Amino acid sequence: MNKSFGKGRGQKEKSEFDQHILDLARVTRVTEGGKHLSFRACVVLGDRHGKVGYGVAKGKDVQLGVEKAVNQAKKHMIKVPIVKETIPHFVISKFKAASVMLKPAPKGSGIIAGGAARVVLELAGIPNVSSKILGKTKNKIAVVKATFAALESFKRPAAPKKFEQVKEEKVGKDIEK
Repeated sequence: MNKSFGKGRGQKEKSEFDQHILDLARVTRVTEGGKHLSFRACVVLGDRHGKVGYGVAKGKDVQLGVEKAVNQAKKHMIKVPIVKETIPHFVISKFKAASVMLKPAPKGSGIIAGGAARVVLELAGIPNVSSKILGKTKNKIAVVKATFAALESFKRPAAPKKFEQVKEEKVGKDIEK
């Protein structure tokens, strides 16, 4: 018997990212020839270790729309800085009618968020954070974009430059003499 351990028919290899289909909508475009039906999918991808991305795409059927959205999400991944198991600082971000507030939370409090913001924060892998959707919109895609704008606003901690360390060492030796 010849057994192969590679990818078989109908089997997919395990992705490095967890995915969540946030929104799935049937949309129609009315043209001269009639109505054209397609499906819009909003997918959020994350590795639960600080990398997260989202994608919105349309396809003739659900599976095609989801695959396109996953590919788009992989192209638009961001790295979220996690400091002491939470976010670095308080931030409010707005996208169109959606406003999202993110606030650092103490250790052990978990993710306090609702709806689309919760999905993004869980897949980003932030263990403790408090969030509130301030806008009046119920549009999940707008909330996701506002949450991403908030996560992108965090500054990366700058790595110390080598020449600054050398200068400090020289100054320290000069003082000792």
